Amino acid sequence: MRRLFFMIWKELLELRQDKRMLPIVFVAPILQLLVLGYAATTDVKNVPIVVVDADRSSGSRDLIRTFDASPYFTVTSVVSSVNEIAPYLESGRAWMALAIPVRYGQMIGAGAPTTVQVVADGTDANSTNIALGYATNLVAAYAQDLMTKRSPGRSLPAGLQADVRVWFNPQLESKDFMIPGVLALLLIVMTVVLASMGIVREKEMGTLEQLNVTPLRRWQLIVGKLLPYGLIGIVDIFLVVGVARFWFRVPLLGSFGLLFLLSLVFLLSTLGLGLFVSTISQNQQQAMMTAVFFFMTPMIYLSGFVFPIENMPAVIRPVTYLIPLRYYLVIVRGIFLKGVGMAVLWPQALALLAWGLTILGLATLRSSKRAA
Repeated sequence: MRRLFFMIWKELLELRQDKRMLPIVFVAPILQLLVLGYAATTDVKNVPIVVVDADRSSGSRDLIRTFDASPYFTVTSVVSSVNEIAPYLESGRAWMALAIPVRYGQMIGAGAPTTVQVVADGTDANSTNIALGYATNLVAAYAQDLMTKRSPGRSLPAGLQADVRVWFNPQLESKDFMIPGVLALLLIVMTVVLASMGIVREKEMGTLEQLNVTPLRRWQLIVGKLLPYGLIGIVDIFLVVGVARFWFRVPLLGSFGLLFLLSLVFLLSTLGLGLFVSTISQNQQQAMMTAVFFFMTPMIYLSGFVFPIENMPAVIRPVTYLIPLRYYLVIVRGIFLKGVGMAVLWPQALALLAWGLTILGLATLRSSKRAA
């Protein structure tokens, strides 16, 4: 026990001497707890919904106000035709659409049976199921309230009903939502962690001194270090897409060429991040913990991979725009399940490219031939 005590004491002394490890060990868990404690929620609130108001009556406006006043929905736009809802659902600006038919106000006023249509984006099966439940309950409660006002003291059958339809993932299969996101996680692990640890390993082994006497330029050394992990990421793209498509039967409705091209842009971001982590780490353990605690974990929880961004507190939502995984998840799920192209995905592609060039440029400036 005495030897064990001195061994533990030695490790604590070494940890105290490594001033860069102290924030990772103590500060990172506290930050993650604070952030994830608010953001990691399975509640579904503030669901963006687009409304098709073909009636434009006081009755239809009253129904729209009912949805907008609910804490579960946020009316993003009101359009006149059902043909206008597709761009909202495809781009993710709305999760659901509420279609109010012509003569709705007249039918409601007469107490005649009336049906409104609810169209949902089924990409995220779990959130869609919950949101559909909220929508149908809200319509039923609103209809019952109308009947009660018309006949006080009596509980009458509701004359207003919701016709529910689900787009993009009609069976609401959770695997169709989760498996495309696994591609993003694998690319992060194989590039950020392995690239950063591989570069730092050179420091620990002392082989960087040998590289200093070679005629290699800085960009050649950086590319030579990062390219092998980029090739691993490319192989993973083909493997994951193949398994998702032919084993799990996840539909690939869009272009694989576009998916591959934008995955290369995402690799630019992850490789740049791996290089950046290597410039602020002194050993492999520190590189791994920095990559996992400060970058990978926040990316997973704040990107929309597990918890919808719309459900997060307003103070946290702007932070998600700094996370490249957010944009790539929209891209990979949009191509797989919605079949959309660059006309819809160009904002995400542009943001991902800007993020990748920025982090790679910052990492290159921080690195030198000796540190790379």
